[in-house]
Amino acid sequence: MYSGALLGAGFVLAATRLGAAQTIVVDGKVINADESTIHPAYAVIDPTSSNATADLFPGETRQFTDAVLANLTNLGLTNIVLFSFADPATAANESIIGPCKTFPGDAVVFPGVITNRVFDLLLGGSLIQTKPLASPCYSDYGNQDAARCSELTSHWSDDSFIHTNDPTSINAILFEGTSCVPHTVNPYASSCLIGAYPAMSVNVSTVSQVQLAINMARTLNLRLVVKNTGHDFGAKSTGAGALSLWTHNIKDIAFYEDYEEGSYRGPAFKMGAGVQVFEAYEAAHKQNLVIVGAEGRTVGLTGGYILGGGYSPLSSIYGMAADQVLSMEVVTADGRFITASNTSNPDIFWALRGGGGSTYGVVTSMVIKAFPEIPVATMSFSFSSGGEVSPDQFWLAVRAYFEDFIKYSEAGNYAHFMLNATSNYYVWDMAPWFAPNMSQSQLQELAAPFFKSVAEAGLDLKPVYREYTNFYDAWDKSFPLESWGTNLARYGSRLFPKENWEDPTRLSMTFEAIRHVVDSGGVVSGYNVAAAPQSGFPDNAVNPAWRNTVLHAVDIVAWTQDMYTELITIWSNVLTSDWGLMWRQVSPTSGAYLSESDYIEPNFQQSFWGDKYARLYALKKKLDPWDVFYAQNAVGSEDWEMSDYIFGNLPSQNSRLCRKGTDPSKQRPIETARS
Repeated sequence: MYSGALLGAGFVLAATRLGAAQTIVVDGKVINADESTIHPAYAVIDPTSSNATADLFPGETRQFTDAVLANLTNLGLTNIVLFSFADPATAANESIIGPCKTFPGDAVVFPGVITNRVFDLLLGGSLIQTKPLASPCYSDYGNQDAARCSELTSHWSDDSFIHTNDPTSINAILFEGTSCVPHTVNPYASSCLIGAYPAMSVNVSTVSQVQLAINMARTLNLRLVVKNTGHDFGAKSTGAGALSLWTHNIKDIAFYEDYEEGSYRGPAFKMGAGVQVFEAYEAAHKQNLVIVGAEGRTVGLTGGYILGGGYSPLSSIYGMAADQVLSMEVVTADGRFITASNTSNPDIFWALRGGGGSTYGVVTSMVIKAFPEIPVATMSFSFSSGGEVSPDQFWLAVRAYFEDFIKYSEAGNYAHFMLNATSNYYVWDMAPWFAPNMSQSQLQELAAPFFKSVAEAGLDLKPVYREYTNFYDAWDKSFPLESWGTNLARYGSRLFPKENWEDPTRLSMTFEAIRHVVDSGGVVSGYNVAAAPQSGFPDNAVNPAWRNTVLHAVDIVAWTQDMYTELITIWSNVLTSDWGLMWRQVSPTSGAYLSESDYIEPNFQQSFWGDKYARLYALKKKLDPWDVFYAQNAVGSEDWEMSDYIFGNLPSQNSRLCRKGTDPSKQRPIETARS
């Protein structure tokens, strides 16, 4: 039982003093532990101590070390044992506490003086007790504010900045339980509940804060989540009763004109974990460079986006965002701070580039490659059936576009298009066709056969072309601020392989599978993109299906607020058991993109990682035998389950997290635990 000696010798003895003030011993005298006697628990480390070429950022030099721990232990700080480091090599497989992650109230210390007051002292005052973003709309948290509520309500869905700037707000509110939202999102709500939002968050600015949080979460068996911006479709950044690490404000950026790491020599940026795409693109643009990042401007570049692989408008030329990483600084499940690169901890470096977030550690920064600035041409149009355009003509035009996906991606192009029939006629929005390193005339020449086929059918799509001298301006003008999540929809996805375009029969089957979703009342958000550049790509944990894809398609099922739960359940199930099934059947050897996928993706291990999963799982067990890190559909998550479900089959993050097949009633109060 992994920490029996630790808890038996340290924590349980200290538990007899839980009701007393927190103290330290100085010169034989017992004095209260407060801001005047306890400073933030860190030592300042030499910034050149990293095993990467780049120096540590200032916040990374502030580390919780064995010497700091020993000093606090010698001072007799109450329950300092909770923040001890661990050793994966000596960890057993079972918590002494029970089969479930500790829930608020399971332990006299959680929540309590130790996990609130002492923890916050050691952190330096960065602990935030959760008040959900929409709480000003209700009286529950004592902060009701009509003006603030009105502001939140008017921009809840169209301004992702207000959510990414909040410590707990997430995109996937359906799986959180929609526990505290404005009345426009849930008109039936009468109160604001914490739901699946974490109990408290650490506003991270130093490595020491991450180490302290990980050590406490591991020792007390708390659920630990990591939130950068909260974009993930699968609610990976939230969990009922959890302690959260909010990395959003680690915004450091350093530019290296001639960076050398391993075999690479060229321009690079070191970026903190909280840097968002718009900030990264602005930094690169100032140096007349580009980096491989997301379409969405508020996405956290160096968070879950890169850890999950990260496709980009530049992927057809340069590959996935994870392919560009040269090194990472990481705090692992044992509380240690390490450098991960091809020459330092190469196994975890391999896993972190595509193996998913909240799985192997908490990344505080990355060094990523940069490339010379390039011109971009774009093309957009909106086309619909109705009037003189029949449904058959509409789909003939779409099929003509589908024919040459291989050619477009091999030319380095990226296109984002939408297909739907939600207004009783078919609509196709090209928003946009994005052609990096091309002029308008080159894009027109590339697309000429497609427009010739459309013209022969008597149709005119009326394309609008634009030409830009640089990537930044093209991206800024082409992609609007992304919308935020809803409780009235679910998403799935599939990576459709190039081989489906090399066989006319399989192409027809693929096309019909896409059309089936639209004809059934769904929406398809499609991306003509590839991720196997001619220059090659590194060996990492990115889903191998990405290396053979020419279409990443997202299917969306939606319902209305006034539908009965039984009908919503049917609609929700259609996504997985009908549309998703058809998509999987026409691409049986492919997979899906884990960051934009079905929340209950069947056989997610194969879908998200293919033949790389066995290695990823073995590394998870080696590096995190305590399962400190958990996220929905993450590596190793199959060993755990939520205790409640939404619509009967969607794991509710607003419930207990327990080892699969165990009895939550066997959870023991932590103060009586013994080795």
